Amino acid sequence: MSTIPKQVLEESQTAGRDLSRFRMQLMLCSGTACVSSGSHKIKDALERELAKQNLDDEVAVVMTGCNGFCAQGPVMVVQPDGIFYQLLSDKDIPLLVEEHMLKGRPVEKLMYKPSATKTAVPKMSEIGFFKKQRLLALRNRGLIDPEKIEEYIARDGYKALAKVLTKMKPEEVVQEMIASGLRGRGGGGFPTGIKWKTCRDAPESPKYVVCNADEGDPGAYMDRSIVESDPHVVLEGMAIAAYAVGAKKGYVYIRHEYPLALKRLQKAIADAREYGLLGKNILDQGFDFDISIHLGAGAFVCGESTALMASMEGRVGEPRAKYIHTVEHGLWDRPTNLNNVETYANVPQIMLRGSKWFTSIGTGDVSKSPWGGSKGTKVFSLVGKVKNTGLVEVPMGTTLREIIFDIGGGISNGKKFKAVQTGGPSGGVIPESLLDLPVDFDQLTKVGSMMGSGGMIVMNEDDCMVDIARYFIDFLVGESCGKCLPCREGLRQMSSMLNDICSGKAEKGTIDLLENLCYTVRDTALCALGRGAVNPVLTTIKYFREEYEAHINKKKCPAGVCKALITYKIDAGKCNGCTLCARECPQQAITGEKLKPHKINTDLCIRCGVCRDVCNQDAVYVK
Repeated sequence: MSTIPKQVLEESQTAGRDLSRFRMQLMLCSGTACVSSGSHKIKDALERELAKQNLDDEVAVVMTGCNGFCAQGPVMVVQPDGIFYQLLSDKDIPLLVEEHMLKGRPVEKLMYKPSATKTAVPKMSEIGFFKKQRLLALRNRGLIDPEKIEEYIARDGYKALAKVLTKMKPEEVVQEMIASGLRGRGGGGFPTGIKWKTCRDAPESPKYVVCNADEGDPGAYMDRSIVESDPHVVLEGMAIAAYAVGAKKGYVYIRHEYPLALKRLQKAIADAREYGLLGKNILDQGFDFDISIHLGAGAFVCGESTALMASMEGRVGEPRAKYIHTVEHGLWDRPTNLNNVETYANVPQIMLRGSKWFTSIGTGDVSKSPWGGSKGTKVFSLVGKVKNTGLVEVPMGTTLREIIFDIGGGISNGKKFKAVQTGGPSGGVIPESLLDLPVDFDQLTKVGSMMGSGGMIVMNEDDCMVDIARYFIDFLVGESCGKCLPCREGLRQMSSMLNDICSGKAEKGTIDLLENLCYTVRDTALCALGRGAVNPVLTTIKYFREEYEAHINKKKCPAGVCKALITYKIDAGKCNGCTLCARECPQQAITGEKLKPHKINTDLCIRCGVCRDVCNQDAVYVK
């Protein structure tokens, strides 16, 4: 047999016909963000109202994976017209069903309205958040029910696996991956095809294929979303990798904190086995491959390849020296190919559409070297002080300005952009002067940051860069495995020095001492966690040195964040004596008569900032 089994195709086509008989399909997001916002309640309300209006045979409710626009959840797209509804509640549903589904009048008040115009944008394709995105790894998001294998197959799912098994030799698959220039999306950016070739050429057996879904970066949820939205694309990518390298067994290492992703992954594996797409003699081509799941216990360091494999073997999750390559001596000392979720998600489309198509997207030239560019797209979790938070996928080379302002909608609450941190805790902080920087592996590295797995945290004028550096270092202090001295002791010393700076205890010369310590840790730490940990410190010193100097020399925090260096005051000219701040103050440090200016007793004030948060006259300020 040279194609997908007839039974599988017939069932997927039947599923397609079942949907096509409906006049409308309500594509309701059921990713983690929307589920936590109540999308299941909305599903129940929709089904009740549709039945009440006798529309349940005309309008279908389809629970999809993450739509990406997490800030506006729960979201729903009405197909085939592409009408986008957001911030829904179950109370909105009776009106929505009666007006739109019954009478054909879309409900404008439930549509997305950009803050600049407040004019409703009816169609998803016209919303700025989606316009500049290009979906490869996320191509099925919001379009299929992730728990139905038939819907994945109906959108060319497992067609790439059928192609490689019936028309390509393993060596040809490896060469196509090398030609594509796909670099690992987990953080290191190593050429995927070279990794596959080295694993295939390794003489020992058996060989293993592992998917790293242990996503521990603060603010990052790219891999989780892909697994929740399209689990079969990961399984198909892993199966193609297994065929290429000669493996018969695969594992997905996934965080136990991802219950929804885990549930959908388990179902996807079971369905793929039932349909003969995992297991023995796949597609009657004599290829055996199966996948098991290994739950991670929440250790950040286990995102590192060798620590991950040690954890799978039941040992302490500690990295080892990199001169021993996992593609030659990995899991149980056997050749192991490890890629992350997003990397595998790109593989089926590369096999279907070819390396030339893939290299037409992105930057650089891979014709001379697999390291010669950043091809394809990259998925980012865009979070922080930006209007449109969510999951975005853009071509490599898209600028920070386009991502933050065109897609992200700019900075929230009318504040001024200050910096963006990319690449997770080991990434750097990039200032406003570099907003037009093209985002790819090489450009981010040049400015002291990194691509990482794809976290992108936006900061505004109210963020203190010293405090930001302290936050990431303190996070890594708690996550360091402690195996090597530079990371174990170096991070603790960095944390101590940063805390001294934030509390006004640091002396002149501390910045130079801190920089020297960073260089030592970077050059001597065992693994990438320790070597990259210094990036937030070095980049904030490089681009925001004046803030460090203000903390040390003037004993002031310019952003008004570091409590030991600030004092809250009330502007008598702005205070109208509403008493709101006095009522909310936990220390009763604010006094004053009603309708007259109030004062803050600095001896009692604990600098919690509640007074400034609740003041609607902008009368509370930091001195």
